Amino acid sequence: MEYFIDVVLPIPLEKLFTYSINQIEADNLVPGMRVAVPFGKSKIYTGLVHRVHNEAPQAYEAKEIDRILDEQPIVNPFQLKHWQWIAEYYMCTFGEVFRSAVPSAFLLESETLILLNTEAVIVDSALEDDEFLVFEALQHQSSLKVHEVSSIVDRKNILPVLNRLIEKNVILLKEEIYEQYKPKLVKYVQLGKEYLSEEKLETLLSDLTRAPKQSQVVLALFQLQAVSKKPIKVTELEQESGASKAVIKALVNKQILEEYFIRKDRVDYEGDGGDEEVKSLNEFQEKALSDIHKGFEDKKPVLLHGVTSSGKTEVYVKLIEDCINKGKQALYLLPEIALTTQLIGRLQEYFGEKVSVYHSKYNVQERVEVWNNVLHQKSKAQVVIGARSSLFLPFSKLGLIIIDEEHEGSFKQFDPAPRYHARDAAIVLGNLHGSQILLGSATPSIESYLNAKTGKYGLAEIKRRFGNVLMPEIELVDLKEQSRKKRMKGHFSERLFLEIEDALREGEQIILFQNRRGYAPIVECTTCGVSPQCPNCDVSLTYHQYKKQLRCHYCGYHTALPESCQACGSPTLDTKGFGTEQVEKELETLFPDAKTWRMDLDTTRGKHGYEKIITAFEQQEIDILVGTQMLTKGLDFRNVSLVGIMNADSLLNFPDYRAHERCFQLLTQVAGRAGRTQKRGKVIVQSYNPYHQILTQMSTNDYEGMFKEQLYEREQYKYPPRNRIIKITFKHKDYNRLNEAAEWFAKGLRNSLAGNVLGPEYPPVARIRNQYLKNILVKIPKSTSIGGVKKGIKRLEKSFNAIAPYRSVRIIYNVDHV
Repeated sequence: MEYFIDVVLPIPLEKLFTYSINQIEADNLVPGMRVAVPFGKSKIYTGLVHRVHNEAPQAYEAKEIDRILDEQPIVNPFQLKHWQWIAEYYMCTFGEVFRSAVPSAFLLESETLILLNTEAVIVDSALEDDEFLVFEALQHQSSLKVHEVSSIVDRKNILPVLNRLIEKNVILLKEEIYEQYKPKLVKYVQLGKEYLSEEKLETLLSDLTRAPKQSQVVLALFQLQAVSKKPIKVTELEQESGASKAVIKALVNKQILEEYFIRKDRVDYEGDGGDEEVKSLNEFQEKALSDIHKGFEDKKPVLLHGVTSSGKTEVYVKLIEDCINKGKQALYLLPEIALTTQLIGRLQEYFGEKVSVYHSKYNVQERVEVWNNVLHQKSKAQVVIGARSSLFLPFSKLGLIIIDEEHEGSFKQFDPAPRYHARDAAIVLGNLHGSQILLGSATPSIESYLNAKTGKYGLAEIKRRFGNVLMPEIELVDLKEQSRKKRMKGHFSERLFLEIEDALREGEQIILFQNRRGYAPIVECTTCGVSPQCPNCDVSLTYHQYKKQLRCHYCGYHTALPESCQACGSPTLDTKGFGTEQVEKELETLFPDAKTWRMDLDTTRGKHGYEKIITAFEQQEIDILVGTQMLTKGLDFRNVSLVGIMNADSLLNFPDYRAHERCFQLLTQVAGRAGRTQKRGKVIVQSYNPYHQILTQMSTNDYEGMFKEQLYEREQYKYPPRNRIIKITFKHKDYNRLNEAAEWFAKGLRNSLAGNVLGPEYPPVARIRNQYLKNILVKIPKSTSIGGVKKGIKRLEKSFNAIAPYRSVRIIYNVDHV
């Protein structure tokens, strides 16, 4: 009997591929294990076993697998089901989900090895100089890697050389699979076995009197062993003895000391937390907790709508504690890596080393370790805190999912595929595991709040801040009026300037919010009005003063700031608009004694970038923190009394159906950072249109009013939550071909879906990285089957790809585009 396996390959192809295996392999292989398989002419990929069966493929002859990579599955059946759902719902391939779900170290890559052809007769004189260098090197080495050949012939493009050598039968190419993950081994030392008896030890010490440094190392080792029973690290011994590595090495060579290695996790919790009692809840939190339990009993996800600083985290901690006591795993999803730093500290105080963290700023090795800890249900991974990618971890006993700040747009993945929404995918994952699901936010998304209102979700509310602290006082400042009366100092109104002065005098901290990084978004010539544009995208370049650079925030292109206008040669260049960098510079001039810092993408590039800034602000080393929307998300600073919003209009005037909802959420969240302890906080919102409905609702904290108004508008214009939307983006470097292709596709959609198709239309930035973009928006009423619409779109895509000129146009699907 023949045996076959269906394999998921980490490449964007629709179908699974079938490979043949023998009976022994069939007995060992189970879904979720990795295998190395040949694909194409010479490539070897890491595939994931999806199914073991006896059905031979019809369209091609099944190849044999190269090797089995795992003894146990690294992916469990829950994950396979969940990934299948993500692929189908978000209109991408299983391979794309697999590639983005697992740490890249699991996707073994093949590396081309160059071997000498021992069977061929090779004439040296027939070889050119560069070919002879490679041939000569292979006389001394059994194989060479591509980068080694590159350095031997001293040129980057070595393909022509290799091709000539293959034609002359001098070399053979072979693909070798290599493992990317290497466990971390820590080097320890101990006294050599033969010196463990007292007589030998005395002899040793008397012998070492002539080598004082070596004697010092041995004595330091005794001191360390007397203090601690733990193994002694080489680095510790170096510090304690003050000796160099060479001295220790000499002792090891003499076999007086022995080196040995212990495997250690890269992410290790070394604190003594985990003993702190979970704080007792106040009456409002208790009421919310009982409402949450009621929703869980009805097997529904529950929305916790609690105002900023109402103590939602304490409620979460209580639920996590119950989950751990039942012997289950808990997943705590956050929208932004910046938030994890504060939260990890808080959760580790309660749960100690049971907490693991997983997000994209962790390196590949660390992510593999967390993956393995979750897979083997180790105690150090009972609570996982992470950004959206932590959804993909191999949970097998998932008891609770908490989605904090559920309204956040950062939960939606934009590029590359799968373009999933972590909140919605987490609810599906929770249903697969039968776990409890809690969504929390001070400003819930319209969709979630509507679900709670209609009984699809449970609802729990906390309407008071913890400790009965008053909600911050919100004041709207009219910039038009202030400019007319000449009361502006740079971009600061007189009102905001005086409040900052008062707060600094009182020794309190200030947060200023400006949702644009860089110094100024536009540099303009005052003579001819031309501003420098990005050569690859349809946007003007942003000026970054600290590097004296113009940068594109879409493709990363950058150039030095020109001395004069490149159109007319005039030296008078001026900046328009302002970003966080300019606010920081103005603050340094206006308040020279205050310590100012900024928190945006430019200052938080490193792995611990967020941590350093947040810790410094918590410890009151910074007086004023200027930042983009990173600042708005659930951070808890005790000493902030004033929040300033530099320009609220940039959030309101945005070409998007969610602009008003987002503006309300963002401003309410950033306002919520003020006055979180005894003193009432103050928020000053600067705007050219302070009487705008959304700003008025935000200043009175009227979430219900905003919800009703936005829901009414969405119903009128057929937007979510009443309708579903699929955004289809077309990409191509040829402007005319893109236009034709998008029009053809739109016509096909209109024929099958009638009037619910908008576009094709250019987005506000119509060219990125030299690729033109055009969008079509498909609106699907709730009464229509979304599965049927997706199948129709996929059928249309097949016809589209059959037209030769359109085949090179890239189509990107974004389901539930936000």
